[in-house]
Amino acid sequence: MKNGIASLVILLMLACSTKPTKEQLPLLNGYWEIKEVTFPNGQQKKYAISTTVDYFELKGTEGYKKKMNPKLNGTYDTSDDAEFFKVEEREGRFFLHYKNALSDWEEELLELDKDSYRIKNQEGITYFYERYEAINITP
Repeated sequence: MKNGIASLVILLMLACSTKPTKEQLPLLNGYWEIKEVTFPNGQQKKYAISTTVDYFELKGTEGYKKKMNPKLNGTYDTSDDAEFFKVEEREGRFFLHYKNALSDWEEELLELDKDSYRIKNQEGITYFYERYEAINITP
């Protein structure tokens, strides 16, 4: 009986897991706004509004991320700078591996759905993002 209950608890925990799947990776595409940062000591910083958003474009396992500045007419300002990455799967976990002339780093994708994602960097800092919807205020 105890083994049955323990198995049921483990099964329920696995079923409720929010771990991203390979099929969900295309959900990264689009515009994202930071909402919260959690530091390794548990301290949190919340963002009510941000002046920049991240734009992801992923094709297969390769993509890039750019910083965008939304404008009130629904368009964006940006530079040509982009951070290119490759998605790597290790032991059922997904990592975004970035590499440029100055640095080499990765972030673990902890959660991903159509409206939000959570990612953790190598310093143990966790970032929570929500899907960004452009504001369009035109006369």
